[in-house]
Amino acid sequence: MKLDLITVKQDEYYTPQYAIDPLLAHIKARWANPTIWCPFDTEDSLYVKTFRALGWKVHCTHIQNGQDFFQTQETENIDIIVSNPPYSLKNEVFESLFARKVPFAMLVGVVGIFESKKRFNLFKDNDFEIMYFDKRISYFKDYNDPKPSLNPPFSSVYICQGLLPSKIIFQTINKK
Repeated sequence: MKLDLITVKQDEYYTPQYAIDPLLAHIKARWANPTIWCPFDTEDSLYVKTFRALGWKVHCTHIQNGQDFFQTQETENIDIIVSNPPYSLKNEVFESLFARKVPFAMLVGVVGIFESKKRFNLFKDNDFEIMYFDKRISYFKDYNDPKPSLNPPFSSVYICQGLLPSKIIFQTINKK
């Protein structure tokens, strides 16, 4: 399956630091020096920059660089997959993630996540965890913006597999 760049443009929203920070303790608790794949991220991604600043090995790929998540099969040396995937491809992304059998954490909008029959069955048939936040995440449209500019009318959650210590975590975030 090949993404087209029009879809990428419409789905390209960047994650602020305060939405990445809650993952760090959980990753550190599981791996001393993880290798992380950020499959929907460029070198400018705050996921990539944050993980590398911690000394972790990061493999980042992005469709704009000719690297299609759905065509990339090499995950044997990856400890965890972390990203904010394209919203319009959430069915395909989660199908692929569950099939890969590699721990993951994906930041997604919670509205409608279980409401299609396909996703309902996908999540029913696979183990996963959820990290709920006490505030909505505001996203960047451009990393040059001094603060996030997109305030969606829905909450975001991390849907994870093989990362969190329990099925559901309620997380307080500091947006300052």
